Amino acid sequence: MSTPPRRRKKHVEEPEHDNHERWLVTYADMLTLLMVLFIVMFAMSQVDEAKYNALKSGLAVGFGGQASIMSGSDSVLDNDLAQVGSEVVSSAAFQSLPAEQQQLVRDAIDSEEKRRLQATYAEAEAEAKRLEAVQAKLLEALRRAGLERDVRTTIDDRGLVVSLVSRHVVFQPNIADLSPRGQRVVDTLAKVLVDVPNDLRIDGHTNQEPVKPRFYATDWDLSAARAVTVLRRLNERDGLPKTRLSISAFGHEKPLIDPEVPGSQEINKRVDIVVLPQTSAEATQLIDDVLNARPGGQGEVR
Repeated sequence: MSTPPRRRKKHVEEPEHDNHERWLVTYADMLTLLMVLFIVMFAMSQVDEAKYNALKSGLAVGFGGQASIMSGSDSVLDNDLAQVGSEVVSSAAFQSLPAEQQQLVRDAIDSEEKRRLQATYAEAEAEAKRLEAVQAKLLEALRRAGLERDVRTTIDDRGLVVSLVSRHVVFQPNIADLSPRGQRVVDTLAKVLVDVPNDLRIDGHTNQEPVKPRFYATDWDLSAARAVTVLRRLNERDGLPKTRLSISAFGHEKPLIDPEVPGSQEINKRVDIVVLPQTSAEATQLIDDVLNARPGGQGEVR
């Protein structure tokens, strides 16, 4: 019995092996683009401290050197964008980029800085308008009650400041008790302030007379007692929440008008109710600039 002929194995060509090092062709460009991306993200970011530190460490390890572009504060929130941008463009990593990519980074930083400043100014402008609306309501309430001459109001970088001046016997000399008229002033203001979401700070002041208060150890004690008197009435009598209220005491250190002006003693012993802005610290500092930029500037309202 004959053996069947063996089938000849068909020759199969082996597939061509992939070149696993092909990525090296674009590796350098990819790293460059990633570096640009992270530099721009760093310049524009508003991230929390934990994520920022993780990014900083990761970049330092990933690029095999010190995080020179991340030097300085542990948190980007501690630096303004101008400072961050200056650190970025002066870094060794930035200097190693091609000229056109350096320009892209500079343009991105400049654009973000301009956008941030515009947003901050718009925030300050909006808050100034809100405070002006509250100011108008307070003055109208006082006018209807016949008490408009018992306060002075102004808006500045502290917020809306409502000064309870003692020209019309809000406080008697040396004491911290509100007069009946002063109680009416506080209660009238409270009817408006209770519907305003802003926090309130009550600032106590004395006049500049170089005489020890009769019933208190120092001017500080007297000014603090006056602030507490107003705060307690706002809370206990008028129903403003405790969480919205705080006090400060300044003694005679912050007169409302020049102590050399005759009659200033009666004005400078006072309590200020400050309607605090609901804005970032940077925007709050711009409220004065917003008001002064208007025609005629920001004048005091009696």
